[in-house]
Amino acid sequence: MAIQKTYEEINEKIRKGQAVVVTAEEIIEIVEEKGYEQAAREVDVVTTGTFGPMCSSGAVLNLGHPLPRMKMKKIWLNGVEAYGGLAAVDTYIGAAQLPENDPENKVFPGKFTYGGAHVIHDLVARKPIRLEATAYGTDCYPRKKLDTVITLDEINEAYLFNPRNAYQNYNCAVNLGDRTVYTYMGILKPHLGNASYSTSGQLSPLLNDPYYRTTGIGTRIFLGGGVGYVAWPGTQHHPHVARGENGVPMGGAGTLTVIGDLKQMSPEWLVGASFVGYGATMFVGIGIPIPILDEEMLRYTAVKDEDILCPVMDYSEEYPYGKPKNLGHVKYGDLRSGKVVIQGKEVPTTPMSSYPRARRIAQILKEWIQGGRFEITRPVQPLPSADADIVVNNLTERNVNDFSNIE
Repeated sequence: MAIQKTYEEINEKIRKGQAVVVTAEEIIEIVEEKGYEQAAREVDVVTTGTFGPMCSSGAVLNLGHPLPRMKMKKIWLNGVEAYGGLAAVDTYIGAAQLPENDPENKVFPGKFTYGGAHVIHDLVARKPIRLEATAYGTDCYPRKKLDTVITLDEINEAYLFNPRNAYQNYNCAVNLGDRTVYTYMGILKPHLGNASYSTSGQLSPLLNDPYYRTTGIGTRIFLGGGVGYVAWPGTQHHPHVARGENGVPMGGAGTLTVIGDLKQMSPEWLVGASFVGYGATMFVGIGIPIPILDEEMLRYTAVKDEDILCPVMDYSEEYPYGKPKNLGHVKYGDLRSGKVVIQGKEVPTTPMSSYPRARRIAQILKEWIQGGRFEITRPVQPLPSADADIVVNNLTERNVNDFSNIE
């Protein structure tokens, strides 16, 4: 008999403390021991995790009115400008925003020691934040200037709103040029001196749900140490790419817009970072539970690092200038081993995301579900998905799709 489970049945088992929950690492071993069918019968939820730099992140804040009231036009938080074009005391601060006095790359490579991501991290860490604001003044909002100190618990509302997170697969970045280049993939040494990669491979959320069967608008997730939700397809969501026979895309594909209460989150899982020569970014922790509705869903979650390939891209010319080069694909299993072979050369690898932290996120989410504190949600609307017939059988060939939209 075919295996069919519903969200309601799985949640009822969660409420009773009877759900079988395993991580995306653990399911691989279970399948090797028991096979796909038996594993699908026994397991109810597989948890995933990723922790890496996600520049397209930020926070919406309602700062509350001072007296006299004020319609803030220009806003700075610890010297970093936040967007003032919303309502009177609403603002959005982006993770990549820099202070106006930052020298940036005037003395190359710039250090970028503080930015919007660091402000968000300091807010979540309950540190005091200097708030400066100016306005033109109106009859209902007469105040024109403000200089004060705020904390996360004092302001009215604060929520994380990230337009593009949890990229489904990504580039392996290398440098074929003659000089060191400084990128959002880190420092890349010349002449294939290193290969940088991101995402958590077999633990990564969308690599375990390649066609977004259970991940969509309304999906409840682990976000920054608290509970969040998928709010929309992420910017640059591009599912129509070449995929392997296992459904896994061979380059950047799906992305997620995510949202959650910043006051629930932890500085352990939202971390401001400075990339030399590039700018500020934020490491974000995300974990997504995948309900095992049938055997097909189980098969997706049992994907292994050696079955996931990502395109190798040159960041000296190919990425910045759109000059295509055929550098092929590499396996995540090889990337995680510490070295890969590219153009016949053995190249050391440098991870941008943290696999140990991704593993910890999957474990935390597993414990939440086992403890009955976290139920799974049926998406109210699925994400735009891929054509299942776009499959590349020769995985050594470069994906013919354009990867230039990846950032």
